[in-house]
Amino acid sequence: MSKRKSIYKGEVVDLGLESVTLPNRQTMQLEVVRHPGGSAVVALDPDQRVCLLRQYRHAAGGWLWELPAGKIDAPESPQHTAQRELQEEAGLIAADWRMLGSFLSTPGFCDERIYLYQARELTTTRTSRHPHEIIEVHWIEFQQALEWIQNGEIVDGKTMLGLLMSQQEGV
Repeated sequence: MSKRKSIYKGEVVDLGLESVTLPNRQTMQLEVVRHPGGSAVVALDPDQRVCLLRQYRHAAGGWLWELPAGKIDAPESPQHTAQRELQEEAGLIAADWRMLGSFLSTPGFCDERIYLYQARELTTTRTSRHPHEIIEVHWIEFQQALEWIQNGEIVDGKTMLGLLMSQQEGV
């Protein structure tokens, strides 16, 4: 069990100093970011194209290629988050959902877990983006997206892992 001193609590992160005793019995203070987690979606059309967003990310210094994704809003489930984000950001609703897995994004200092889903049988609807979301929706051949991972065009971790895990599912 650890003691926590909050440094900053915002809408997305909760940064604190945690006093912990490690498995080697050493006691220390660690800076830890607590995060509610998120979900990301590999949305595929019948022609094996994937929906990728070209999104402006100030913290990353510019435009990134990403899967539709977002933060889990309690008390929703990770799959509900995936469904909501797919609609909000890409204007898509999916009838077929498959869980690909989950991962810890930066476990050295953060507890954020991102859940990855594959979505098919898509229909279009209206987007409902937040004012800070500057997004272009693109449909990219799946194999082209995999090449973009190899050549460094896609650098976002959740997008890379989602595409690779989707490939393992036999896209």
